[in-house]
Amino acid sequence: MQVWPGSAYPLGATFDGNGTNFALFSECAERVELCLFDEDGAETRVELRDVDAYVWHAYLPTVQPGQRYGYRVHGPEDPTQGQRFNPSKLLLDPYAKAVEGEVEWGQSVFGYTFGDPDSRNEDDSAPHMMKGVVVNPFFDWAGDRLPKTPYAESLIYEAHVKGLTELHPDIPDEIRGTYSAIGHPAIIDHLKKLGVTAIELMPVHQFVNDSTLQDKGLSNYWGYNTIAFFAPQNTYASAGDRGQQVQEFKGMVRALHAAGIEVILDVVYNHTAEGNHMGPTLSMKGIDNIAYYRLEDDDKRYYTDYTGTGNSLNVGNPHTLQLIMDSLRYWVLEMHVDGFRFDLAATLAREFYEVDRLAAFFELVQQDPVVSQVKLIAEPWDIGPGGYQVGNFPPQWTEWNGKYRDTVRDFWRGEPSTLGEFASRLTGSADLYEHSGRRPVASINFVTAHDGFTLRDLVSYNEKHNDANGENGNDGESHNRSYNHGVEGDTTDPEILTLRARQQRNFLATLLLSQGVPMIAHGDELGRTQKGNNNGYAQDNELTWVHWDSVDQPLVEFTAALARLRRDHPTFRRSRFFNGRPIRREEGSPVPDIAWVRPDGTEMQPEDWDSGFGRAVGVFLNGEGIRERDRRGEEISDRHFLIFFNAGDEGVDFTIPTVDLGPRWEVVIDTSGDLIDGEPRDGGHVLSLASKSLVVLRDYEAVEPDVDHSVAASLAARTTPIDTIPAHAPQIELPH
Repeated sequence: MQVWPGSAYPLGATFDGNGTNFALFSECAERVELCLFDEDGAETRVELRDVDAYVWHAYLPTVQPGQRYGYRVHGPEDPTQGQRFNPSKLLLDPYAKAVEGEVEWGQSVFGYTFGDPDSRNEDDSAPHMMKGVVVNPFFDWAGDRLPKTPYAESLIYEAHVKGLTELHPDIPDEIRGTYSAIGHPAIIDHLKKLGVTAIELMPVHQFVNDSTLQDKGLSNYWGYNTIAFFAPQNTYASAGDRGQQVQEFKGMVRALHAAGIEVILDVVYNHTAEGNHMGPTLSMKGIDNIAYYRLEDDDKRYYTDYTGTGNSLNVGNPHTLQLIMDSLRYWVLEMHVDGFRFDLAATLAREFYEVDRLAAFFELVQQDPVVSQVKLIAEPWDIGPGGYQVGNFPPQWTEWNGKYRDTVRDFWRGEPSTLGEFASRLTGSADLYEHSGRRPVASINFVTAHDGFTLRDLVSYNEKHNDANGENGNDGESHNRSYNHGVEGDTTDPEILTLRARQQRNFLATLLLSQGVPMIAHGDELGRTQKGNNNGYAQDNELTWVHWDSVDQPLVEFTAALARLRRDHPTFRRSRFFNGRPIRREEGSPVPDIAWVRPDGTEMQPEDWDSGFGRAVGVFLNGEGIRERDRRGEEISDRHFLIFFNAGDEGVDFTIPTVDLGPRWEVVIDTSGDLIDGEPRDGGHVLSLASKSLVVLRDYEAVEPDVDHSVAASLAARTTPIDTIPAHAPQIELPH
């Protein structure tokens, strides 16, 4: 076999059309062997003799795409000093762009002998290890371009590749649960119907299926257990795992982009699947443990854990930072993704021990000409000290707004003293983001996500029901801010079903009409349930998959109508914050951009916000007060809206306030289905809102008489009111 010196850059295995360059970083290694595997599994070892700046490299002119490989790294073994070299363990290239197979758990993939964590085990792990694969980087993108949808116009849909598609009847069996299924017209049409502009995929970086879960007959369904930051998960590919997964992923992105839908990846750069000192030796632990992982200062045998998974990546090391940044750039430049959601992003800010938003990682992102130009979304917390950092990320970033989730849940279940904070969350959370120069779009608003109850379960369960996870109910969040409305779980009581269906509409309407960027968890618009399991991380089965044969079609139509309302009216997606809480105005003064009103139609007073018993509030949104210009420089204006919220257990009479810019109004959304009739109402008219309901009114004079009313109006006109249809009803024929 010919072996040429090659190059120290780029890292990983790089096919150039002729042969392949291999490059591996290890500062403390004494010797590195590249291991090539043929079709029968026979291993050929090639010693890498050239080293530049701690990068071991060689060029093999005969190696082509599809070649499987790994490394054996020789060096000192002294766990007390953080050194864990063991050449009997085949190691996965951290820069592998595709991975074949999966780990077969057993003694050989661990660096110590079971029962003696201080021992050294020399069983060969190669027959039981996943391997890196040399990939063909060439792909016909057919002129693909990133949609670059502005944040203010975005609607994000969080989804799981397999869970969303595994049971879809219109997707061919052979591609269900794969990247090809996500790019199938059946999924794209549904996303387009909902007005989705970006799909946020749960982890698709190659991850490891934990041995502890396999022993219980479970599996790592969510995928937050990454082992290769450049490789798309091979089990989500229908065409094979010898590089085909890369081509299939690109095909998915191309199809979504053609439909105007962005692709955002949920990425896990805070830890890896190698765990703590009792974990396996699969990759970085055996390549350069000190460089890649945070170790305890007083005893480097042990790993610093800010993630609850056993280890934390050492973002204070320049080579680890390079790994992360190289990975991000690869997914943007080569895979054409549009952004990232960073799992436990506070960990990336821990250059030393405290969270520092000016840590090296954020400085690198700020100046990077590629990564700085895509969507960057932080999950702004971890489990370390001071780890809850909502509102504290740099100006370039957006954040999952956990305070939005908690406040909106509390408001609709009737918790006391939430009116003031509810108003702040509804208007973009200026208290969290304005101080750093950010705008409402810094807030990624959500009520539910993959972690926690589904929307249907949020209104059906008071307690988590996680027995299937095999952890005696100790896993998952116990404080869910949920309410079952009288019965825990399934029921046939029509009054409870009516109230639960209405509450789901309340949550969706609040979410889609709030300032900021809304995110819907997949299946919430379909009435998906996990039977009260709020931690489905290990449930790769029908408990977590979307059941497309039992869809709550009225809820789908209602969600689509809300999305259209948001899309058509910039009033609900402003790029700037409102001027602030309104004060009492003198007669004849200009109408502000926002005004909060009491049920009697008068303005909210300071003492009203502090009332611990307030359950009802209204808000006037001035369509002429947007204070923005479009791309041509023209001032943006819109219709005026009134939104009335009643989170109480009794009906409330709301008096429509008299304002100069909106003398007549029509109801366009009513989550109770009682008030939509197309008739105008004048200022001073009294609307009777049902308990637990939300009503949206639009100024009437701006509406042409031949404009159809929303789908919500059509549904309300049916002989069977929308709120009496069970939340998991079969599909029904809808009026056009």
